[in-house]
Amino acid sequence: MKLLPALASATALFIFCAGAANAQACKSPVPDSALVKKGTLTMSVNPTLPPMQFVDQTGALKGMRVELGEAIAKRLCLTPEYVRIEFSAMIPGLQAGRWDVINTGIFYTEERAKLMQMLIYEDQAISISTAKGNPLKIAKPEDLSGKSIGVELGGFEERKARELDKALTDKGMKGMTIRTFENFAMAFQSLRAGQVDVALSIDSTGAEYQKRGDFERVLHGLFPTPVALASRNKDLAAAMAKVMNDMKTDGSFQKLFDQYGVKAVDGAVAVKGPAG
Repeated sequence: MKLLPALASATALFIFCAGAANAQACKSPVPDSALVKKGTLTMSVNPTLPPMQFVDQTGALKGMRVELGEAIAKRLCLTPEYVRIEFSAMIPGLQAGRWDVINTGIFYTEERAKLMQMLIYEDQAISISTAKGNPLKIAKPEDLSGKSIGVELGGFEERKARELDKALTDKGMKGMTIRTFENFAMAFQSLRAGQVDVALSIDSTGAEYQKRGDFERVLHGLFPTPVALASRNKDLAAAMAKVMNDMKTDGSFQKLFDQYGVKAVDGAVAVKGPAG
């Protein structure tokens, strides 16, 4: 049906006014001075940990943490923008102001909380994966003695791999050969190629690869530690914490976690970081 000119003009005016009213209603509580780019929540991500963060066959970012970041940005009236980067560059990049938030499931440590604002929101632990069928019959940490292990460079997981190695040698057993890679995808590729005996990752990723039939998760629940979002700015961190707690209240937070089979931390999301 063709609109009369006057009616068409009125309709266009209504749409414009409605859009303007909506833009005014959705004013971000985050000041521009707290952001790398005006109107944008810039987040770094290492998309090599399915189902938490990964790239699908079309090249699009997917996963629970990606969805969480998008939901937070929407509620803050900001446009989400992701920077794909290896984990080893994330903390220096945050400190240099290259992005606003590290959204890659960074493990919380007191040492890290002295460097940046951290919002603890998720419980995680470490898994050990082997080739399908578990040909080396690994059933306990001691079975890793003398084995080669693949792990991402520079993170909590590498630190825990070295702790496992020390625990073995402290018992008078042969240690592991630890091979570090730029990301977890490369560590698992090395396992697939037989270049390492096992690969270390977070529980969610170890479970996902086993579900796909790619690898076998032989150990899990090691070194349980919460993970966090990390921000360079206190105002932004406080605004994000409020949004995440609002999501907890309305049920959308738990719904997202249940969808991916991940455990959220108990209680409210709080900011832990340097006072300055």
